[in-house]
Amino acid sequence: MPGRSRLAPQLRVFLDQGPQQRHELDATQARRAAGDLYALANRRVAVSLSSPGRVMSSAQAVTAIVPADRLAPKASVVGTDGRVMAAAPVLGSTRWVTLMCKFSDIATEHKPRDYFHAQYGNAPGQLGHYWSQVSYGKVNLAGSAAHGWYSLPSPRAEYVKMVNGKNKAELSRLFADCAAAADAEVDFSGVQGVNLMFNGELDGYAWGGGACTTLDGTYICTRVTWNPPWSFNNLSPLAHEMGHGYGLPHSDNADGDGDTYDNPWDLLSDAWRYAATDATYGILPKHLSMYQRERLGWVDAARRLTVPAGNQQSLLLTLDAGSVEGSAHVQLVVLAMPAQPDPYRTVIYTLEARRRTGTYEARLAGDAVIIHKLENYGIAYSVDTDVPAADVSGNEGSMLKVGETWSTPDDFHWVQVVSATAEGFVVRVGPRPRSMSSPSQVLVKPSPVTASSRPPAVATPATVTPRRQALHSRCAGKPGLVRLLALCDVL
Repeated sequence: MPGRSRLAPQLRVFLDQGPQQRHELDATQARRAAGDLYALANRRVAVSLSSPGRVMSSAQAVTAIVPADRLAPKASVVGTDGRVMAAAPVLGSTRWVTLMCKFSDIATEHKPRDYFHAQYGNAPGQLGHYWSQVSYGKVNLAGSAAHGWYSLPSPRAEYVKMVNGKNKAELSRLFADCAAAADAEVDFSGVQGVNLMFNGELDGYAWGGGACTTLDGTYICTRVTWNPPWSFNNLSPLAHEMGHGYGLPHSDNADGDGDTYDNPWDLLSDAWRYAATDATYGILPKHLSMYQRERLGWVDAARRLTVPAGNQQSLLLTLDAGSVEGSAHVQLVVLAMPAQPDPYRTVIYTLEARRRTGTYEARLAGDAVIIHKLENYGIAYSVDTDVPAADVSGNEGSMLKVGETWSTPDDFHWVQVVSATAEGFVVRVGPRPRSMSSPSQVLVKPSPVTASSRPPAVATPATVTPRRQALHSRCAGKPGLVRLLALCDVL
């Protein structure tokens, strides 16, 4: 958040076996064991341990996590791009309930109930409108409502404690106590998510994912977000945490610094920069990247094109921006790479068009084709052709513009942005053109970079650095994954 010190991203993974049986798993082990950990957030799973037993202990390593529910799969197990398609679709009505809870030692009520209730509205700049637009009408928030303020039974210090020199919020206890305070008044039947609003700081973070507690007399597990005042004062971080509730991971950029809050081309990374603002709801959410939408089943087959790894044809296509509703053209291009024996290690690249337009996208860094590399753990990294890669990928190196070309490592695919259209770009995809006398460069820029591509009020513009011939491959040494997860709390 602007004006706040930046904290390192955190991932906390929990397995819930019933009341009072919530176990925190080693996040690194869980990611390796799950393959695509985020695809099974809030789902029933089976867990394999290094030392089988009925009682989990810290000495047992998690070796595999696989789905155990009967949710209908989105498609075949392995897609045409060679990657595992583990995520379940999120479709139809997803009713959320906001619970406003105040610590027993903090009396402040930052916003009235009407403010929180109106956040779910269907007007531009409200959550109902945002999620409908970004999902192409496949998700709605019908029936969502806000309740509170309710008093928690304990002071803040009982919920946020110092662990190994750092503040750590007890998320499950916060959920249980806040829900218990509201249970007599709120009808939780059919609820698919709970947004918790607190009147004090938590541990420096807002959180999103899932948790379990007793609601209306039944022990249930559902999507949950935990929001301090700076999160609910701005719609963007709240929508970011709701995205985690829907099962989406962070995306990242190409700088390799471990900070997953530095890719402003995806709400599920940088929710703050290059964002539009509203007088009532503060910083508004940008759109999700196209592959995040694909994970949740929101991209129709006709809007998605997969180019196989061995493609030898030159394809000329119109690529509409993801913000275009009712598009008649492709909006997501997947460049498949050679399949690996472990499909979780298969790399793909994605192309999407972004245009500065509308309520949510007007303040983007520029109009361009954006490239992401998807690899281990299902994480997408924005491609940056500047060397070194920018700290924040709102730079020219992250944008492929008219007249520019780019190719994947090993020349499996070559991409050229031919021209702009009213709603996107004309793009040529195919094998790299060859010349005996003058081999093509990985990236070709027709003219020097100018600052005109950035809107004038964009915060923290990134430094433009010279381009070089080759892209660097990230995370080549990362271990492969095995299978999936039950409940996780994700920043």
